[in-house]
Amino acid sequence: MPTSSSRHLALIAGASLALLTGCGNSSDSGSGGSGSQSPVSSSAIPVVASTNVYGDIVEQIGGSKVDVTSVISDPDQDPHSYEANTQNQLALSKAKVVIENGGGYDDFIDRMLKSSNSSAEVINAVKVSGKTAPKGGELNEHVWYDFPTVAKIADSMAAALGKADPGAAATFTKNADAFKAKLKPLEAKEAQIKKAHGGEAVAITEPVPLYMIDASGLVDKTPAAFSEAIEEGDDVSPKILQDTLALFSGKEVKALVYNQQTSGPQTEKSEAAAKAAGIPVVPVTETLPQGKDYLGWMTANVDALAGALDK
Repeated sequence: MPTSSSRHLALIAGASLALLTGCGNSSDSGSGGSGSQSPVSSSAIPVVASTNVYGDIVEQIGGSKVDVTSVISDPDQDPHSYEANTQNQLALSKAKVVIENGGGYDDFIDRMLKSSNSSAEVINAVKVSGKTAPKGGELNEHVWYDFPTVAKIADSMAAALGKADPGAAATFTKNADAFKAKLKPLEAKEAQIKKAHGGEAVAITEPVPLYMIDASGLVDKTPAAFSEAIEEGDDVSPKILQDTLALFSGKEVKALVYNQQTSGPQTEKSEAAAKAAGIPVVPVTETLPQGKDYLGWMTANVDALAGALDK
């Protein structure tokens, strides 16, 4: 898998083991995270999403006509180390629509689908995005931080739901259009950041927020070997760590965008160095925080980035 980290591979291995043994902790949920969905109808379309990010979006499009299970829904759960279980397998066997991220991020979904002989309509977010790995590099699979891609995913969800329930197809399309309209202010906020701060440098711990950073016209100055090693779950060499910490002590970056869900000693050193230098730290996550929906979550992320740069 050219775009997956070793922790992604660990996730897949853990998922396979859990399915074979019938054990593992459930991270299964009937809601995407906002808790605001209308009561589902008895004829609701069973949908499975690999994470509550996609679960929340499909709920906003399907409303009471979908019954959504988000496999990874715990905001304290590192998606890279998630172990799927037989309850997840059962949900997938019943699903008519499945939404996965793809790009090596959640391959356990494909493995479970094959073992259940599922005939569900599968939406692969990375494939929908059309994004490919840059020459000589790796694909950034965190496409839910790219708002034009999320708009495409919303359309794909509406189409898949409409196929499952043709009588409600117009409603799904209307809801998707309403959702996409709410993405526009987020893109406008990124454009405002680009106008005010275009070309300014930031640092990251992992590539999770890079689509947001790029759309905001910012430059990621983190040594590639640092963020790649963190994503792979590998140790960072002393030289690379020193180079990374120097970004903060030398005040070469305006902010550190920090993935809270996969922290460790080396990322914590980066956070401490940034704070010691008076450089703002912008926390981000890979799944929805408790009580947030996708739009509210991303609004908070973009606002936090803008606020950090304005300091």
